[in-house]
Amino acid sequence: MKKFIQNKLKDQKGLTLIELLAVIVILAIIAAIAIPAIGNIIENSRYSAVKSDALNTLSAANIYFAENPTKTKVTTSTLDSGYLDNAGKIPVAVVGSETAPTNNFVEKLASGDLAISTTAITYAGAKTVTFTGATVTKINADENKGSSSANKTIN
Repeated sequence: MKKFIQNKLKDQKGLTLIELLAVIVILAIIAAIAIPAIGNIIENSRYSAVKSDALNTLSAANIYFAENPTKTKVTTSTLDSGYLDNAGKIPVAVVGSETAPTNNFVEKLASGDLAISTTAITYAGAKTVTFTGATVTKINADENKGSSSANKTIN
């Protein structure tokens, strides 16, 4: 039996250096293609997360306006202190701060829709998105991708 195994092993050869280098080159080419694609997927996910944060803020504002029917405008700071569990990337001031960002707000439009307006929100590196009077319909209709351009405005 030992002789049989030794004879079989003599016929077997390992990979040559050329074959090994060819495999490494192929893997490097696949990695060079896959890594930027993964980066784009991550940026698109971050952009979608900011849009979801804006939609959550609009939902919280809907509750606020239901409880305060005479109000037509609410800051994101007010929403963050009782109506919104987590503002995510939507800019809010610290509760009690004198420098509340008054340009980050939700207002009730004459049509009954709610519109959010914010300062620029950084979602990936230097890429930003700004909401300017963006309603739920406009946010959902936005077909931009997070990896497409540096500064986006949804209005």
